[in-house]
Amino acid sequence: MTSQSAATLRSRYVAQAASDLEENRRRQKELEERLSVLKQEEALLADILTLAERYEGFADASRLPEQVQDEPAAAKAKAPTRAAARRSAPAKSATTTTAPKAGAKGKSHQPLLGDLLAELLDQYEEPRPAKELRDELLKKHPDRNPTPQVVRNTLESLVAKGRIRRHKEQRSVMYTLVERDSD
Repeated sequence: MTSQSAATLRSRYVAQAASDLEENRRRQKELEERLSVLKQEEALLADILTLAERYEGFADASRLPEQVQDEPAAAKAKAPTRAAARRSAPAKSATTTTAPKAGAKGKSHQPLLGDLLAELLDQYEEPRPAKELRDELLKKHPDRNPTPQVVRNTLESLVAKGRIRRHKEQRSVMYTLVERDSD
């Protein structure tokens, strides 16, 4: 083996090791992000369980605290909706507009935002940014008007559930639907 062929072989090994290291770090970052989302979801679920346990005995209206019984119906409708919007999944908060309870009842037959976004992603082979998905959603469903942040949160929720995949290219984040055949 000549010194030139040894140098060529060594440079190939170095290039491959550098490439593998970069891929390893990229995958670690993806897993860290996924773990972060799962921890947030865990905290949300723990809060839901805590609330459910706290109010388990309040199923009967006669057992509700006096201040809650005396409140007008409109006040009762607004308070839980705001709290639920902060704690609920992004797909649920996207369906509420300004009318807290009446709007939610009227829209209960609509598909979830996550399902609509998954349907949109299913139409494309290449990754799509959240902004384009939101724009397309607004065109196809003019009755829906989620904020860009709600769309991003819903997409991240779908990533956490394994329904879609996140792709990062420099500073851009794009999404594709996970193929069902690979399960």
